Amino acid sequence: MLGKGLESLIPPQKKPQGDDGAVQNIQQPEDNAIQAPQSDSGDTGAPQTLPVFPVDDSTVVDKPQFAGDDFRAAVYAKPAEPQRERVKVKEPIDSVFHIEVIKIKPNPNQPRKHFDEQALWELANSIREFGFLQPLVVSKTDKEISTGVDVEYQIIAGERRFLAAKLLGLEVVPAIIRNVDLEREKLELAVVENIQREDLNPIEKARAVARLQEEFRMTQREIAAKLGKSRESVANSVRLLDLPMYIQEALEKGQLTESHGRFLLAVQDPGAQKQLFDDIVLHGITTRELRNRVRAGRPRGVSREAGLPPELRMMEEKLSSELGTPVKIEKDGASGKITITFYSDEELESIMRKIGKEEV
Repeated sequence: MLGKGLESLIPPQKKPQGDDGAVQNIQQPEDNAIQAPQSDSGDTGAPQTLPVFPVDDSTVVDKPQFAGDDFRAAVYAKPAEPQRERVKVKEPIDSVFHIEVIKIKPNPNQPRKHFDEQALWELANSIREFGFLQPLVVSKTDKEISTGVDVEYQIIAGERRFLAAKLLGLEVVPAIIRNVDLEREKLELAVVENIQREDLNPIEKARAVARLQEEFRMTQREIAAKLGKSRESVANSVRLLDLPMYIQEALEKGQLTESHGRFLLAVQDPGAQKQLFDDIVLHGITTRELRNRVRAGRPRGVSREAGLPPELRMMEEKLSSELGTPVKIEKDGASGKITITFYSDEELESIMRKIGKEEV
Protein backbone atom coordinates (compact mmCIF):
# COMPACT_ATOMS: atom_id res chain seq x y z
CA MET A 1 0.00 0.00 0.00
CA LEU A 2 2.53 2.63 1.07
CA GLY A 3 5.39 3.89 -1.06
CA LYS A 4 8.59 5.77 -0.43
CA GLY A 5 8.46 9.40 0.60
CA LEU A 6 8.03 11.78 -2.31
CA GLU A 7 8.31 15.50 -2.78
CA SER A 8 5.30 17.62 -3.52
CA LEU A 9 3.69 16.46 -6.74
CA ILE A 10 1.48 19.42 -7.59
CA PRO A 11 3.24 21.31 -10.41
CA PRO A 12 3.33 25.11 -10.56
CA GLN A 13 0.31 26.53 -12.29
CA LYS A 14 0.78 27.45 -15.92
CA LYS A 15 -1.28 30.19 -17.43
CA PRO A 16 -3.70 28.40 -19.78
CA GLN A 17 -4.16 29.30 -23.41
CA GLY A 18 -7.43 29.75 -25.25
CA ASP A 19 -9.00 26.51 -26.56
CA ASP A 20 -12.06 25.45 -28.49
CA GLY A 21 -15.10 25.61 -26.24
CA ALA A 22 -13.41 27.98 -23.75
CA VAL A 23 -12.34 31.60 -23.57
CA GLN A 24 -10.01 33.27 -21.12
CA ASN A 25 -11.49 36.18 -19.27
CA ILE A 26 -9.07 38.70 -20.80
CA GLN A 27 -8.94 37.37 -24.38
CA GLN A 28 -11.04 38.07 -27.45
CA PRO A 29 -14.10 35.90 -28.16
CA GLU A 30 -13.62 32.63 -30.01
CA ASP A 31 -16.01 30.03 -31.38
CA ASN A 32 -18.28 28.30 -28.86
CA ALA A 33 -17.26 30.76 -26.12
CA ILE A 34 -18.61 33.78 -24.27
CA GLN A 35 -16.25 36.69 -23.71
CA ALA A 36 -15.95 38.30 -20.28
CA PRO A 37 -16.96 41.98 -20.45
CA GLN A 38 -14.44 44.76 -19.98
CA SER A 39 -14.95 47.28 -17.20
CA ASP A 40 -16.42 50.69 -17.99
CA SER A 41 -13.10 52.28 -17.12
CA GLY A 42 -11.44 50.50 -20.00
CA ASP A 43 -8.78 48.98 -17.71
CA THR A 44 -7.77 45.63 -19.24
CA GLY A 45 -4.68 44.98 -17.15
CA ALA A 46 -6.47 43.00 -14.41
CA PRO A 47 -8.88 40.05 -14.59
CA GLN A 48 -12.38 41.30 -15.38
CA THR A 49 -15.58 40.31 -13.64
CA LEU A 50 -16.98 37.28 -15.40
CA PRO A 51 -20.24 37.56 -17.37
CA VAL A 52 -23.55 36.66 -15.86
CA PHE A 53 -25.99 34.18 -17.31
CA PRO A 54 -29.76 34.48 -17.78
CA VAL A 55 -31.90 32.00 -15.86
CA ASP A 56 -35.41 32.21 -14.39
CA ASP A 57 -36.81 35.14 -12.40
CA SER A 58 -37.85 33.09 -9.36
CA THR A 59 -35.50 32.60 -6.42
CA VAL A 60 -36.15 28.86 -6.09
CA VAL A 61 -35.38 26.23 -8.71
CA ASP A 62 -38.10 23.63 -9.16
CA LYS A 63 -36.93 20.03 -9.08
CA PRO A 64 -37.43 18.17 -12.38
CA GLN A 65 -38.34 14.52 -12.41
CA PHE A 66 -35.41 12.31 -13.37
CA ALA A 67 -35.77 8.77 -14.66
CA GLY A 68 -33.92 6.12 -12.67
CA ASP A 69 -32.39 6.14 -9.22
CA ASP A 70 -28.95 7.52 -10.02
CA PHE A 71 -29.37 11.23 -9.33
CA ARG A 72 -25.80 12.10 -10.31
CA ALA A 73 -26.08 10.30 -13.66
CA ALA A 74 -29.46 11.90 -14.29
CA VAL A 75 -28.02 15.37 -13.73
CA TYR A 76 -25.20 14.68 -16.20
CA ALA A 77 -27.79 13.56 -18.75
CA LYS A 78 -29.86 16.74 -18.29
CA PRO A 79 -29.53 19.04 -21.34
CA ALA A 80 -28.77 22.74 -21.01
CA GLU A 81 -31.79 25.04 -21.10
CA PRO A 82 -32.29 28.60 -22.39
CA GLN A 83 -31.09 30.97 -19.68
CA ARG A 84 -33.32 33.88 -18.72
CA GLU A 85 -31.92 35.37 -15.50
CA ARG A 86 -28.47 36.63 -14.68
CA VAL A 87 -26.25 34.39 -12.53
CA LYS A 88 -23.29 36.32 -11.14
CA VAL A 89 -19.71 35.10 -10.84
CA LYS A 90 -17.35 36.59 -8.28
CA GLU A 91 -14.17 38.23 -9.54
CA PRO A 92 -11.54 35.49 -10.01
CA ILE A 93 -7.99 35.45 -8.71
CA ASP A 94 -6.79 33.16 -11.55
CA SER A 95 -7.17 33.21 -15.31
CA VAL A 96 -10.69 31.93 -15.83
CA PHE A 97 -12.33 30.53 -18.96
CA HIS A 98 -15.97 30.04 -19.83
CA ILE A 99 -16.36 26.43 -20.90
CA GLU A 100 -19.37 24.78 -22.50
CA VAL A 101 -21.08 22.37 -20.12
CA ILE A 102 -21.41 19.71 -22.83
CA LYS A 103 -17.61 19.57 -23.13
CA ILE A 104 -17.03 18.86 -19.42
CA LYS A 105 -16.83 15.28 -18.15
CA PRO A 106 -16.63 13.90 -14.58
CA ASN A 107 -13.33 12.71 -13.16
CA PRO A 108 -13.31 8.88 -12.92
CA ASN A 109 -10.93 9.26 -9.96
CA GLN A 110 -13.48 11.35 -8.03
CA PRO A 111 -13.42 10.01 -4.45
CA ARG A 112 -16.98 11.14 -3.76
CA LYS A 113 -19.53 8.75 -5.25
CA HIS A 114 -22.68 9.90 -3.44
CA PHE A 115 -24.08 13.42 -3.68
CA ASP A 116 -26.92 14.59 -1.46
CA GLU A 117 -29.77 15.67 -3.74
CA GLN A 118 -31.21 18.26 -1.36
CA ALA A 119 -27.76 19.79 -0.78
CA LEU A 120 -27.25 20.10 -4.55
CA TRP A 121 -30.55 21.95 -4.94
CA GLU A 122 -29.56 24.31 -2.13
CA LEU A 123 -26.21 24.93 -3.83
CA ALA A 124 -27.99 25.55 -7.15
CA ASN A 125 -30.20 28.20 -5.56
CA SER A 126 -27.15 29.75 -3.87
CA ILE A 127 -25.35 29.99 -7.23
CA ARG A 128 -28.44 31.51 -8.77
CA GLU A 129 -28.65 34.17 -6.04
CA PHE A 130 -24.99 34.91 -5.26
CA GLY A 131 -23.10 33.51 -8.26
CA PHE A 132 -20.12 31.18 -8.36
CA LEU A 133 -17.89 31.93 -5.37
CA GLN A 134 -15.20 29.78 -7.00
CA PRO A 135 -14.69 28.56 -10.56
CA LEU A 136 -14.27 24.89 -11.35
CA VAL A 137 -10.80 23.44 -11.88
CA VAL A 138 -10.47 21.25 -14.99
CA SER A 139 -7.85 19.58 -17.16
CA LYS A 140 -7.92 19.65 -20.96
CA THR A 141 -7.73 16.66 -23.32
CA ASP A 142 -7.42 16.80 -27.10
CA LYS A 143 -9.31 14.01 -28.89
CA GLU A 144 -8.85 13.11 -32.52
CA ILE A 145 -12.12 12.86 -34.45
CA SER A 146 -12.94 12.30 -38.11
CA THR A 147 -13.07 16.04 -38.80
CA GLY A 148 -9.94 16.95 -36.86
CA VAL A 149 -9.31 17.50 -33.15
CA ASP A 150 -11.96 18.02 -30.48
CA VAL A 151 -11.37 19.40 -27.00
CA GLU A 152 -12.78 17.83 -23.85
CA TYR A 153 -12.40 18.90 -20.24
CA GLN A 154 -12.28 16.73 -17.13
CA ILE A 155 -13.22 17.98 -13.67
CA ILE A 156 -10.41 18.08 -11.13
CA ALA A 157 -12.24 20.05 -8.46
CA GLY A 158 -15.77 21.39 -8.16
CA GLU A 159 -18.08 18.60 -9.32
CA ARG A 160 -20.80 19.71 -6.88
CA ARG A 161 -20.72 23.19 -8.41
CA PHE A 162 -20.85 21.65 -11.87
CA LEU A 163 -23.86 19.46 -11.00
CA ALA A 164 -25.61 22.48 -9.49
CA ALA A 165 -24.94 24.43 -12.69
CA LYS A 166 -26.47 21.56 -14.67
CA LEU A 167 -29.57 21.76 -12.48
CA LEU A 168 -29.81 25.46 -13.33
CA GLY A 169 -29.55 24.63 -17.02
CA LEU A 170 -26.43 26.74 -17.58
CA GLU A 171 -24.74 26.31 -20.96
CA VAL A 172 -21.31 27.52 -19.83
CA VAL A 173 -19.51 27.58 -16.48
CA PRO A 174 -16.41 29.45 -15.25
CA ALA A 175 -13.32 27.26 -14.86
CA ILE A 176 -9.57 27.39 -14.37
CA ILE A 177 -7.68 25.08 -16.73
CA ARG A 178 -4.79 23.21 -15.12
CA ASN A 179 -2.10 21.52 -17.16
CA VAL A 180 -2.27 18.16 -15.39
CA ASP A 181 -0.88 15.38 -17.53
CA LEU A 182 -0.41 12.55 -15.04
CA GLU A 183 -3.26 10.50 -13.60
CA ARG A 184 -1.48 10.58 -10.26
CA GLU A 185 -1.58 14.37 -10.15
CA LYS A 186 -5.25 14.45 -11.19
CA LEU A 187 -6.20 12.05 -8.40
CA GLU A 188 -4.06 13.87 -5.86
CA LEU A 189 -5.69 17.21 -6.66
CA ALA A 190 -9.16 15.65 -6.58
CA VAL A 191 -8.58 13.91 -3.25
CA VAL A 192 -7.08 16.93 -1.53
CA GLU A 193 -9.83 19.27 -2.79
CA ASN A 194 -12.59 16.89 -1.75
CA ILE A 195 -11.24 15.96 1.67
CA GLN A 196 -10.63 19.58 2.56
CA ARG A 197 -13.83 21.08 1.15
CA GLU A 198 -16.54 18.55 0.46
CA ASP A 199 -16.67 16.63 3.76
CA LEU A 200 -16.31 13.12 2.40
CA ASN A 201 -17.77 10.47 4.64
CA PRO A 202 -15.10 8.51 6.58
CA ILE A 203 -15.11 5.51 4.24
CA GLU A 204 -14.90 7.58 1.05
CA LYS A 205 -11.97 9.44 2.57
CA ALA A 206 -10.28 6.20 3.67
CA ARG A 207 -10.67 4.64 0.21
CA ALA A 208 -9.30 7.74 -1.48
CA VAL A 209 -6.26 7.84 0.80
CA ALA A 210 -5.73 4.08 0.39
CA ARG A 211 -5.73 4.56 -3.37
CA LEU A 212 -3.04 7.20 -3.08
CA GLN A 213 -0.99 4.71 -1.08
CA GLU A 214 -1.59 1.64 -3.23
CA GLU A 215 -1.57 3.01 -6.77
CA PHE A 216 0.64 6.05 -6.44
CA ARG A 217 3.11 4.93 -3.76
CA MET A 218 2.54 7.91 -1.48
CA THR A 219 3.49 7.55 2.18
CA GLN A 220 1.12 8.40 5.00
CA ARG A 221 3.51 11.17 6.01
CA GLU A 222 3.32 12.76 2.55
CA ILE A 223 -0.47 12.43 2.42
CA ALA A 224 -0.71 14.00 5.87
CA ALA A 225 1.40 16.94 4.72
CA LYS A 226 -0.85 17.47 1.68
CA LEU A 227 -3.99 17.43 3.83
CA GLY A 228 -2.60 19.44 6.71
CA LYS A 229 -3.26 16.56 9.11
CA SER A 230 -1.10 14.39 11.37
CA ARG A 231 0.25 11.09 10.10
CA GLU A 232 -1.63 9.33 12.90
CA SER A 233 -4.98 10.71 11.72
CA VAL A 234 -4.26 9.49 8.18
CA ALA A 235 -3.30 6.03 9.51
CA ASN A 236 -6.47 5.88 11.62
CA SER A 237 -8.55 6.81 8.59
CA VAL A 238 -7.15 3.99 6.44
CA ARG A 239 -7.61 1.46 9.24
CA LEU A 240 -11.38 1.91 8.96
CA LEU A 241 -11.19 -0.25 5.82
CA ASP A 242 -10.33 -3.19 8.10
CA LEU A 243 -13.86 -3.05 9.53
CA PRO A 244 -16.52 -5.51 8.30
CA MET A 245 -18.49 -4.28 5.30
CA TYR A 246 -21.72 -3.79 7.27
CA ILE A 247 -19.93 -1.35 9.58
CA GLN A 248 -18.31 0.43 6.63
CA GLU A 249 -21.73 0.83 5.01
CA ALA A 250 -23.12 2.28 8.24
CA LEU A 251 -20.25 4.78 8.33
CA GLU A 252 -21.05 5.79 4.74
CA LYS A 253 -24.69 6.36 5.66
CA GLY A 254 -23.82 8.38 8.75
CA GLN A 255 -25.31 5.85 11.18
CA LEU A 256 -22.18 6.05 13.33
CA THR A 257 -19.18 8.33 13.57
CA GLU A 258 -15.55 7.81 12.64
CA SER A 259 -14.73 7.69 16.37
CA HIS A 260 -17.24 4.86 16.82
CA GLY A 261 -15.52 3.02 13.99
CA ARG A 262 -12.06 3.43 15.51
CA PHE A 263 -13.20 2.00 18.84
CA LEU A 264 -14.87 -0.93 17.09
CA LEU A 265 -11.51 -1.71 15.46
CA ALA A 266 -10.20 -2.60 18.93
CA VAL A 267 -12.75 -5.42 19.25
CA GLN A 268 -11.31 -8.64 17.85
CA ASP A 269 -14.25 -10.99 18.38
CA PRO A 270 -16.78 -10.65 15.50
CA GLY A 271 -19.75 -11.44 17.74
CA ALA A 272 -18.74 -8.88 20.35
CA GLN A 273 -18.08 -6.33 17.62
CA LYS A 274 -21.54 -6.92 16.13
CA GLN A 275 -23.18 -6.54 19.56
CA LEU A 276 -21.50 -3.20 20.14
CA PHE A 277 -22.42 -2.07 16.63
CA ASP A 278 -26.09 -2.95 17.25
CA ASP A 279 -26.01 -1.00 20.51
CA ILE A 280 -24.68 2.06 18.67
CA VAL A 281 -27.31 1.92 15.91
CA LEU A 282 -30.31 0.83 17.99
CA HIS A 283 -29.63 2.55 21.29
CA GLY A 284 -27.46 5.47 20.25
CA ILE A 285 -24.60 4.89 22.68
CA THR A 286 -22.09 7.73 22.60
CA THR A 287 -18.42 7.46 21.77
CA ARG A 288 -17.63 8.00 25.46
CA GLU A 289 -19.86 5.11 26.49
CA LEU A 290 -18.35 2.93 23.76
CA ARG A 291 -14.82 3.86 24.80
CA ASN A 292 -15.54 2.95 28.43
CA ARG A 293 -17.02 -0.40 27.45
CA VAL A 294 -14.10 -1.21 25.18
CA ARG A 295 -11.45 -0.19 27.71
CA ALA A 296 -13.21 -2.07 30.49
CA GLY A 297 -12.91 -5.24 28.43
CA ARG A 298 -16.65 -5.71 27.93
CA PRO A 299 -17.83 -7.51 25.96
CA ARG A 300 -15.30 -10.30 25.50
CA GLY A 301 -13.04 -9.99 22.49
CA VAL A 302 -11.68 -6.52 23.08
CA SER A 303 -8.07 -6.43 21.92
CA ARG A 304 -5.20 -5.75 24.30
CA GLU A 305 -4.47 -2.58 22.32
CA ALA A 306 -7.47 -0.89 23.94
CA GLY A 307 -5.85 -1.28 27.37
CA LEU A 308 -2.22 -0.77 26.34
CA PRO A 309 -0.28 1.00 29.11
CA PRO A 310 0.45 4.66 28.36
CA GLU A 311 4.21 4.14 28.27
CA LEU A 312 3.89 1.41 25.62
CA ARG A 313 1.50 3.53 23.60
CA MET A 314 4.07 6.34 23.68
CA MET A 315 6.69 3.87 22.43
CA GLU A 316 4.35 2.87 19.60
CA GLU A 317 3.86 6.47 18.58
CA LYS A 318 7.59 7.21 18.76
CA LEU A 319 8.50 4.17 16.64
CA SER A 320 5.74 4.99 14.14
CA SER A 321 7.02 8.54 13.85
CA GLU A 322 10.66 7.48 13.44
CA LEU A 323 9.95 4.75 10.88
CA GLY A 324 7.14 6.55 9.07
CA THR A 325 4.82 3.53 9.17
CA PRO A 326 2.34 1.95 11.63
CA VAL A 327 3.96 0.08 14.54
CA LYS A 328 2.03 -2.11 16.97
CA ILE A 329 3.29 -3.34 20.34
CA GLU A 330 1.63 -6.34 22.00
CA LYS A 331 2.59 -7.42 25.51
CA ASP A 332 1.73 -10.67 27.29
CA GLY A 333 3.23 -10.75 30.73
CA ALA A 334 6.97 -10.20 30.51
CA SER A 335 7.10 -11.04 26.79
CA GLY A 336 5.54 -9.56 23.71
CA LYS A 337 6.11 -8.60 20.10
CA ILE A 338 6.47 -5.53 17.91
CA THR A 339 4.77 -5.50 14.51
CA ILE A 340 6.04 -3.08 11.85
CA THR A 341 3.73 -2.69 8.87
CA PHE A 342 4.99 -1.91 5.36
CA TYR A 343 3.14 -1.74 2.05
CA SER A 344 5.81 -1.92 -0.63
CA ASP A 345 9.35 -3.17 -1.27
CA GLU A 346 10.55 0.43 -1.34
CA GLU A 347 9.12 1.13 2.09
CA LEU A 348 10.65 -2.07 3.50
CA GLU A 349 14.05 -0.96 2.22
CA SER A 350 13.51 2.46 3.79
CA ILE A 351 12.61 0.89 7.15
CA MET A 352 15.68 -1.35 7.08
CA ARG A 353 17.93 1.61 6.37
CA LYS A 354 16.44 3.50 9.31
CA ILE A 355 17.12 0.65 11.73
CA GLY A 356 20.68 0.25 10.46
CA LYS A 357 20.42 -2.50 7.86
CA GLU A 358 21.50 -1.60 4.34
CA GLU A 359 20.15 -4.75 2.71
CA VAL A 360 16.84 -6.53 3.12
